[in-house]
Amino acid sequence: MPTIGRRAALLGLPALAAAALVGGGCRPAPRERQITIGFLARNPEEPWSRDEWKYARKCADKYHFRLVTIGLRDGRTALSAIDGLADMGAEGFVIGAPDVRLGPAIVSRAERHGLKVYTVDDQLLGSDGKPMDVPHMGTSARAIGQIVGKALHAEYRRRGWSPLETAACAVTLGAPGSVKERTDGAADALARAGFPEGRIYRVPERATGAARALDAVGLLVARHPEARHWLVFSVNDEGVLGAVRAMESQGIADQDLVGIGIGGSRAFAEFAKSEVSGFHATCLISPRRHGYESVEYLYKWVKFGVEPPRYTRTTGTIVTRTDYKRVAKRHGLMD
Repeated sequence: MPTIGRRAALLGLPALAAAALVGGGCRPAPRERQITIGFLARNPEEPWSRDEWKYARKCADKYHFRLVTIGLRDGRTALSAIDGLADMGAEGFVIGAPDVRLGPAIVSRAERHGLKVYTVDDQLLGSDGKPMDVPHMGTSARAIGQIVGKALHAEYRRRGWSPLETAACAVTLGAPGSVKERTDGAADALARAGFPEGRIYRVPERATGAARALDAVGLLVARHPEARHWLVFSVNDEGVLGAVRAMESQGIADQDLVGIGIGGSRAFAEFAKSEVSGFHATCLISPRRHGYESVEYLYKWVKFGVEPPRYTRTTGTIVTRTDYKRVAKRHGLMD
């Protein structure tokens, strides 16, 4: 080949290569697979679970993964939900277990399907009764309860109530887990601050919820007519709100009640009412962190292989009707 021809051929190679890359004969780039992640929440009718889902969806919208939300009632529905996620092609799930003692069964079922597990709100317990080594986001439940107990005692002292005319009502669950630790922590802090331990009455409920708490408290008030003033705490806002309503129906005046909830799920609506009730405050826990950050950790674990921290601890803040709007805006819970 002449020298000029060889040069022309060599100069034309890059152009030909570029044309081959963009030409009609090239194969289209494969589409990136869509990741599917589940969020399994107990008591889906409660505002806390719905708020967790709301913020989890915001995370899914940002990272463009598919989020499947499933409400859990008991252990059977939890295991069935895991099977269902596997059938959908999910690669992992966040779970707030309906019973933390289901830990071994939940982890075993997830491993069978090759699903990654991240727990939120309550840590799963192993067969030995100890927390399992599963990545988790939750509150220090006892510390949250202690915040409530100290706040109750401070308000009790501020109002100058007599210990002989004051009683405390703890609406609680007997099952192990963070919900029981909340009320145990509150009762302990209240007693340590100087409130008579014998005046702290525990009222059991079978499940959390305002209506269930209302039924459980009425009899307690009737048994203690000497108590003119009541301090009220529970595992969440719903329990306190139910107890306050029960006491109001028994003739206890709003100014003789100090109820402090946990979570913030019902507090804002109560604070927004023109009438001041015995629901005095809540220890606000951010559903945004528990919803958004938990699925974000799981997504990055699935997508990039970045394992989340083994334990992420969130805390709580006492909020009253005087400052709830400011605090809610700071936490991204109100526009």
